[in-house]
Amino acid sequence: MKRRSLPVAAALTATAALLLTACGSGDDKSGDSDKIAGAGQGAETPKESASASGAPAGDKPDGVDLSLPSDMDLVFDWDKPKDKNEAAAMQDAANYLRAIYRGVDKRTTKDAAVTAYSTGDGLHYAQVQINEWIKGGWTATGTLRHYDATTRSAPNGKSVEVAFCADAGKFYGKEIKTKKVLTTKPSIEDFDYFKIVMVKFPTGTDLWQASKVFVETKAEKCQ
Repeated sequence: MKRRSLPVAAALTATAALLLTACGSGDDKSGDSDKIAGAGQGAETPKESASASGAPAGDKPDGVDLSLPSDMDLVFDWDKPKDKNEAAAMQDAANYLRAIYRGVDKRTTKDAAVTAYSTGDGLHYAQVQINEWIKGGWTATGTLRHYDATTRSAPNGKSVEVAFCADAGKFYGKEIKTKKVLTTKPSIEDFDYFKIVMVKFPTGTDLWQASKVFVETKAEKCQ
């Protein structure tokens, strides 16, 4: 399956938009900065209640169903930070990605997990990605690996930047109608570098939401 750029109208104003797997993206790169982008941005209240599906308790952090089909495996090969907030933000950055692919599987941008783990530009980013999969008539299959993660906190303690690499070399699009798996040859296009700004949900819970997403495609440093 060849990579392809998203329509200009669908691109995010705050970051380069890309599909999270071999189904494609543009080649834009985000700018680097010593400051955490969007660090002052607040969080929004999740708009949907948790799903009532019978997923195992391990698939329902924060009471939200994050279960995925058995052939869709998201691996997070990273160490938990010592800082409590950074550890919670990293965990919910992973949950944010799970939520996107749950939306892909369920064919909707309105799944409770999507609205629970994202806000602002992070929510818009998730909606764009899910809608592109839906328009293409695809779901996903295989293993998507995330690794080499780092975290850094804003001085106010209310936002954390979670940065990491992603390898989609064994993660493919699959046509909904035909069940055909759209395999690709290994290439630099399999590697992306993410920076996700997580903001603390303004309650006494440990919930963090993705508010900004920056992506560098064809990331050589992730090979």
